[in-house]
Amino acid sequence: MNTETFFAELWRDYTSITPQAEPIKQIFAKTDGEVINDHVAFRTFASTPLQLDNLEPLILSLGYERQDSYNFEAKKLRAYSFIHTDPKAPKIFVSELLTDQLSEASQAIIHKYTKQIEAKALDLSVFWSGRHWQMPSFEEYQTLMAETEYGAWLLAIGVRVNHFTVSVNHLTSSDTLQDVLRRVKEAGFAVNTVGGEVKGTPADLLEQGSTMADRQAFEFAGGKTHEIPTCFYEFALRHADIEKNLYQGFIAANADKIFESTNAA
Repeated sequence: MNTETFFAELWRDYTSITPQAEPIKQIFAKTDGEVINDHVAFRTFASTPLQLDNLEPLILSLGYERQDSYNFEAKKLRAYSFIHTDPKAPKIFVSELLTDQLSEASQAIIHKYTKQIEAKALDLSVFWSGRHWQMPSFEEYQTLMAETEYGAWLLAIGVRVNHFTVSVNHLTSSDTLQDVLRRVKEAGFAVNTVGGEVKGTPADLLEQGSTMADRQAFEFAGGKTHEIPTCFYEFALRHADIEKNLYQGFIAANADKIFESTNAA
């Protein structure tokens, strides 16, 4: 599979549970034509057949190389970012929940479901495969939510792209992240305000903003149906360093606040 097909499959799956995505993309397509994707992100569980180190070889098979690693102590996560040899290919960010650092109650809930994951050879379709376990009860979802929103989201939604990202650098109709977010809000979409609408500064070399996730009704184990967050759309503006090279990495402090885009509250 080539990268073009890979991202087309991701977009198909992403838009199936993120109705805001295509209308937001069209806001910028109408003025700029092509909308360039800066990166995509995924979530997974550590210490399972779907752990980060098992997904990495699949990403490398597409021509990517590991760019950097990150730790989010408060959220109990670790992550890798990947960059392609083709500079036009979107970057990939994959994080995993370090379940062994959670409370015993949360660990028990997660293990109840992740033990259902079949240990088998993985292929690239895993990135739009959803849940590999039965749907949890809403009570279990709520218990997890109290400790790890990330874990609750992942247990209900499964392994699939968490967000696409508009590359503000490639827009001609807006040259600031503030203007991009203004246009998104004027179109009726809510934006993530945790730490301010814009996360990061030009001095950090990366500014990021995002919408709040769409919500969709899911039937939980036991038959109860509840509306929960699905996925969101991000926007990134990269700045040049002192050597005039456009920054290509990620800022952990920014990402920590972007994670809040799926917060059920």
